Amino acid sequence: MSNSPLHLLFLLFFLVLCSQSYSSRLPSISSITSSSSSSSDLVSDGINGLQEPSYLHLNTLSSLSAPEEESCEQSYGFLPCTTTALGNLFLIIVYGYLMFLAATYLSTGSELLLEILGPGIVGGLFLPALGALPDAMLILVSGLAGSAEVAQSQVSVGMGLLAGSTVMLLTLIWGTCVIVGKCDLQDSVAIDSQDTKGFSLTESGVSTDIWTSYAARIMVISVVPFLIVQLPQMLNSTSGRHLAVLIALIISVSMFIIYCLYQVFQPWIQRRKLAFVKHKHVIFGFLRHLKQQTLGRLLTENGEPDKEIIEKLFSRIDVNKDGLLSASELRALIVGIQFDEMDLDHDDAVDKIMNDFDTSRDSHVDSNEFGNGIIRWLSQVQGSRTGRGEDGPHTMKYLHNFHQETKREHDLLDVGEQSDEVVEGVEEGKGVLIKAILFLLLGTAIAAAFADPLVDVVHNFSNATKIPAFFISFIALPLATNSSEAVSAIIFASRDKRKTASLTFSELYGAVTMNNVLCLSVFLALVYMRGLVWNFSSEVLVILIVTMIMGVMGSFRTAFPLWTSLVALLLYPLSLVLVYVLDYVFGWS
Repeated sequence: MSNSPLHLLFLLFFLVLCSQSYSSRLPSISSITSSSSSSSDLVSDGINGLQEPSYLHLNTLSSLSAPEEESCEQSYGFLPCTTTALGNLFLIIVYGYLMFLAATYLSTGSELLLEILGPGIVGGLFLPALGALPDAMLILVSGLAGSAEVAQSQVSVGMGLLAGSTVMLLTLIWGTCVIVGKCDLQDSVAIDSQDTKGFSLTESGVSTDIWTSYAARIMVISVVPFLIVQLPQMLNSTSGRHLAVLIALIISVSMFIIYCLYQVFQPWIQRRKLAFVKHKHVIFGFLRHLKQQTLGRLLTENGEPDKEIIEKLFSRIDVNKDGLLSASELRALIVGIQFDEMDLDHDDAVDKIMNDFDTSRDSHVDSNEFGNGIIRWLSQVQGSRTGRGEDGPHTMKYLHNFHQETKREHDLLDVGEQSDEVVEGVEEGKGVLIKAILFLLLGTAIAAAFADPLVDVVHNFSNATKIPAFFISFIALPLATNSSEAVSAIIFASRDKRKTASLTFSELYGAVTMNNVLCLSVFLALVYMRGLVWNFSSEVLVILIVTMIMGVMGSFRTAFPLWTSLVALLLYPLSLVLVYVLDYVFGWS
């Protein structure tokens, strides 16, 4: 994150430089020849008065093989624009990356804000809206510019983003999370960290808790505004379409407010996060204590677990030398571990270690189970997002970064006695508050500034390639606005735990719910205020099909075998095919 502002400045400088080079002019030949031909005794050379373009053009392959291109309009009068396919593709990547930065800054700022304000009102009201802000910005600007006719042609970009985000989260990301987080299924329950069935379609997968099913049911309910706005089309009525948009808008805004209030007064997701973070603290404290008990390192210079050191540690903990670690021996070890002011019950910590290490379920941990458990925990520490990069293979550096991340998460999620008031007199809290506000302002400013140019570039790319703007925004824009959330969900699910799978799917369902209420509210308000025509039947049908299939499956199932991931992944290309067939074969658009 430290290099992101530098990257942002470089991109802005590059865009301005491109703009200046694009609009640089040369003196026209006609002006030169006209001034030099004032004398009547000059003999004409046959090219006097020849009109030359005011811009400098290079004879590229595209200019030789294509007819004269239409002019484009620069956003804000200085950002570069082009009418070529490759040029617009490049600009989509640049502006898309800027929107990705905006989403990252908003996410970072909201997390920092949680650190000092607590998760109550902020976590329930503020953060859900911030997470959907980049999408809402793009949807808003897609129909604001120009006349109603121009807005009608460009608003398909907003609908493509709305549908694409929902479909991507529930198909590509959901299916990937099942694959990377799969464990052995026994009696419809995933066995944590046990993956011996390989890629068995029925005996390998993930399982969640009942709270995740509740999140899926909330997501299903959130599609009600889509049904209402489509009701006139279902009844073949043309008179009540504008009224249906207004009613759907009112219901969508009401559902957004109710959903936020529900998260404030029912913070069960935050409690589950807190439990998981405490588990991570057990991992850190245990590994750090083992590191301090040996002169060697838990990791070699190559970053691999040092099995010889791990075996020595096992022998030291095994007091009675029977080759097995009992719960009492582990408890004796845990009592001497300092968990950095966290109120962790020693018996609960023993249970967590036994649950992770004792794969044979015989209430003892042998040497192989101990070694495999330590290796898994070291892998989690190395996989921590703050433990990568320049830290190298040194164990304490990994542990330090893992500890810092875990402690911060615990502080954010501690819903015990923490109030929503800022602690007065704490200078560090004031600094964090200022930093959080700056991140939020910067993220909001970037999203607001580059949402409109990104929509224009998508529209220009559509004109250059003759590909409908809906399909471009359906595929490309969700990658820019949801990629950070998608990566974190996949990493989180890969920890092969039922708790992490439950939390991952709950967050995916929550993101889709926010799309269906907040982003749809923005889109409906845009359609109603500008008097646009609602002709998105195929797009709405795709959203309904994907949300209903995945939502109903998540509502009534807690076990998801590997075959469910194939269903989810196949829904993505089928959604694109369905929209194309309905719009361009059956003429729904």
